[in-house]
Amino acid sequence: MKFDSLIIGGGVAGLSCAIRCAEAGLKTAVIAAGQSALHFSSGSIDVLSHLPDGQPVANPFRAFDALKAQSPEHPYSKLGSETTREALAWYQATMEKRGVYLTAQDDDSNHFRVTPMGTFRSTWLSQQTVHQFSLTDVAAGLNKIALVTIDGFRDFQPQLAADNLAKLPQFKDVAIKTAAVELPDFDNMQRNPCEFRSIDVSRVLRDESKLHAFAKSMIHQVGQADLVILPAMFGNGDGAATIKLLEGLTGYKICEIPTMPPSLLGIRIEEAMKSHFKALGGLILSGDEVRKGDFENGVLKRIYTKNHHDMPLTANHYLIASGSFFSRGMSAQRHKVEEPVFGLDMTDLPHRDHWYQSQFFAKQSHPFLKMGVTCNAQLQPSINNQRISNLYCAGALLAHYDPVFEGCGSGVAISTGYYVAEQMIAAQNSNQTTEEKQQERTIA
Repeated sequence: MKFDSLIIGGGVAGLSCAIRCAEAGLKTAVIAAGQSALHFSSGSIDVLSHLPDGQPVANPFRAFDALKAQSPEHPYSKLGSETTREALAWYQATMEKRGVYLTAQDDDSNHFRVTPMGTFRSTWLSQQTVHQFSLTDVAAGLNKIALVTIDGFRDFQPQLAADNLAKLPQFKDVAIKTAAVELPDFDNMQRNPCEFRSIDVSRVLRDESKLHAFAKSMIHQVGQADLVILPAMFGNGDGAATIKLLEGLTGYKICEIPTMPPSLLGIRIEEAMKSHFKALGGLILSGDEVRKGDFENGVLKRIYTKNHHDMPLTANHYLIASGSFFSRGMSAQRHKVEEPVFGLDMTDLPHRDHWYQSQFFAKQSHPFLKMGVTCNAQLQPSINNQRISNLYCAGALLAHYDPVFEGCGSGVAISTGYYVAEQMIAAQNSNQTTEEKQQERTIA
């Protein structure tokens, strides 16, 4: 099978690249081995919350110069602020077409989102159902808040979250209440407590009569509240519409928070991206994985996958966005870290004793989280120091940044995926123009 662009990896980076290529008319396929990390995601888009030295960042784009000074090889340092902004603006517009509205603060600053533990994480874009807490006045406009769960639902413990919120000095004058609301048909659906997950709840609450009953019970349990915090359990595709209806029924301002996997907020992002890619004519080869590739003179000629055996897939351009250790994009051996598909060149590694900090919750990044594939400014990797001209890398596979400590995982994934797509599109258009000129000369 022949394509214009082949994308290895079905996460945020791979799908961002694939969607942009398909928009431009490139025949594009995504090879996705399994569930992406979006199933474990908050559903918000982090751009940059800390510099590598640990300094908190209020406005991500104003911090790009300081970031480049501290980390010249960081993916953002290669792309620059303008390209990153362009990529994120494109992503917002793309997701809006699929009914997922991602917004930032009016002044482009970060905001806080509340976690299931009752702590706060800095982020830049959040879905319309997520309350944006100000960095400078986190409890602004809140006198009474309620943390609500489903009676019997194990993936969110509101009392734990409430206890942590109450410890924050900003919430000393805020009344915090917890409640457990009974779900209609709960007794019928609970075959096993371990099977009672957010996605099970969402199926029940799609029934409008049951949603009305749930709303009445919530009003009775909660009473007055400026903000009601609920676990994300209102569906993936139609979740935002369901919450808007629930707000109308109750009169509450509702905030969703992610739960234990599967995270419906993350799944909403994934399903919106996949459905948009397919609507553009893209092909997703689910449950397949790349085993090896053939290279000739610094060019990737073809790849072989588990499901297609001896029938290779070929393309003009390739992206590998297979993720980090979690998704097996990288493999850690006793004294080395490898990219297992092509054997791409990796960052120079210190001795294994220096791969991590002595304490898990350290004030500095764990070095192993910055390990990855080394690339040039165009995000092209190499094998044994030979650059591969038609292969690119994006997302968590890239070296020289820590998506967790720096709070930049989604932002890097989107911007690098988009940046690679723009290069593929330009190269494809250039090749077509050259071919057209050659045909004109032949005809003449």
